Amino acid sequence: MLYYVPSPSTAFQSTQYIFQSVYYGRFLETIHLYTAYAMILLAFMHMMRGYFVSVHKKPRELMWLTGMVMGFVTLGFGFTGYLLPWTVVSKSATDVGIGIVDALPAPLSSFVSFLIVGAGGDATELLRFYDLHIVVLPAVLLVLLTVKMWMLEAHGIGEPTGGSSKPERTVSLPIFPDVTMYLLELAAMFGSAMLLISVIFPLNLPPEYTPQLAAQYTPQPDWYFLWIYQVLKISVFEGAGLPIALSVVTVVFLVLILLPFIDRGHERSMLGRPKFVTIGLVFIAELIVLTYWGLVTPGQIIPIANAILVLGGTAVLVGAISLGVYVFLRDPNKSSSPSTRPMMTSMSRMFRRAAVMVLLLAAGAFAIGLSLSGLVNLILSGTLLALTRLLLYLLMLGLAAFATTIFIYRVELRSGSLKRRIYFLESS
Repeated sequence: MLYYVPSPSTAFQSTQYIFQSVYYGRFLETIHLYTAYAMILLAFMHMMRGYFVSVHKKPRELMWLTGMVMGFVTLGFGFTGYLLPWTVVSKSATDVGIGIVDALPAPLSSFVSFLIVGAGGDATELLRFYDLHIVVLPAVLLVLLTVKMWMLEAHGIGEPTGGSSKPERTVSLPIFPDVTMYLLELAAMFGSAMLLISVIFPLNLPPEYTPQLAAQYTPQPDWYFLWIYQVLKISVFEGAGLPIALSVVTVVFLVLILLPFIDRGHERSMLGRPKFVTIGLVFIAELIVLTYWGLVTPGQIIPIANAILVLGGTAVLVGAISLGVYVFLRDPNKSSSPSTRPMMTSMSRMFRRAAVMVLLLAAGAFAIGLSLSGLVNLILSGTLLALTRLLLYLLMLGLAAFATTIFIYRVELRSGSLKRRIYFLESS
C-alpha cells in the first residue's frame, strides 16, 4: 500500500517498482501470492474434512453456514486481488470472471456488476477491486471470524467420529495457553514452509496489460476458478446454455451451504455414511479432473460426448471404488468362520455388487448428460422433436435412478443396517 497506485495507467508500473526497486519487494509479492493460494487450498481442505467427519450436524449448523460464507469471502480475496497488478494474465482472467457474472439472472448480475465494476470503465473497476480487497473483504472476514470463534467457544470442538453423536464433553482444553500455543506452532511451521517455497520459486511478473497483447493471449481464470470455467466450456452450455451451466454450479454451492439441513442423521462416522462419503469423494475427484482438464485445454470448446465420458467415467470409477471398499468393510460374511463362509464367496459377492453399481452409475451419468443436452436443444429450437427427446432422456434418468435406489436398498437390507424397511422396493 505504500507504493501501489490503483490506476490503470500506474498499477503495473507501481507493481513493477516493488518487484525491481523495493528491498525484498519481489520476495514479499511472492509470499503474498503463495500464502493466498495456500489460504484457498486450506479452506477447501478444512471444508471437506468437516464434511467427512460431520461437523455440520446439530448443534453446529450455524458454524457450518458461517464457515461457508467465510469460504466465499476467501475466494473473493483471490478474485479481487488477482486483478491489481494489471498484467495481461490478471486482467484477461478477471474479464472472464466478469463475463460469467454478466450471464447471471438480470437483477443479480446488475447488482454484482455494480458492486465490482461500478459505472463501468477500467479505472472504476480497478478502484472497486482495490477497495473490496483491502477494506471491505477484510472487515467482513474479521466479523465472521469473531462470530465463528464465539460459536466455537459455545459449542466446543466436535467429538471424535466413533459412531453416533454423543453428549458434549464437560472438560475441554482452554483457549489460552493450550490452544493458543498449538496454533502458534502450526503458524510457525506454515510460515517457515511459505518462506522457503517463496525463496526457491520466486514470482515472475507477467507483461503489462494492453488490448493488443490481450488479443494474443488465451484468457483463463486462476486455478481455483478453473473448474467452473471448464464446465462453461462444454459445448452444450455455449451461448444460450450458459445460464443452465451457472444454475448447475449454483446448485452445487447451495447443496454445500444447506448441507446441515440435508444430512440430518445422527451417524457421524465415515463407515456409517457411505452415500455421503461417496458423494464427497466424487465431488473432490470431479474438481481435480475439471481443474487439470481446464489447464491443458485453454480456450478449447469441450464436446458434450467428451464431457460425458470424462466426468461420467470419473464419477463411475470413484463411486465403484468407494462402494467396493464399503461393501468389503461392511459385509457381515467377512467376519464369519472360513469353514462356513469362505472368503472367496465374500469377495465374489463384493465384486458382483461393485460391477452392478458401476453399470448403474454409468447409465445415470449418461442419462444426465443427455438430459442436459436435450434441455439446451429444447431452449434453442423449441420444436416438438426436441421436447420428445428431452422427455425420453428424463425417463432414462428416472429409470436409472430408480434402479440404483432399489440396488442400494437391497444391499443395505442384506447387511442388516436398515432402520426402516420399504416393502415397495423389496417387491420391485
